[in-house]
Amino acid sequence: MKLTVNGEALEIEKSINVRELLVVAKADQPEYVTVQLNGEFVDHSGFDNTFVGDGDTVEFLYFMGGGAR
Repeated sequence: MKLTVNGEALEIEKSINVRELLVVAKADQPEYVTVQLNGEFVDHSGFDNTFVGDGDTVEFLYFMGGGAR
């Protein structure tokens, strides 16, 4: 199965859930990542029940706080 993860091609053997994908794709700080699957945000509580499929596009997003000067 072919996926696009953060703009990079990734090939995996079987359908996996979002939590497993975080491990396979070696996501930085998976406890803080926001996941977007085919343009839709996936709630953290749904990581175990949301599966990726052939041709899906996944983005791992990290939001950082900052201040103005």
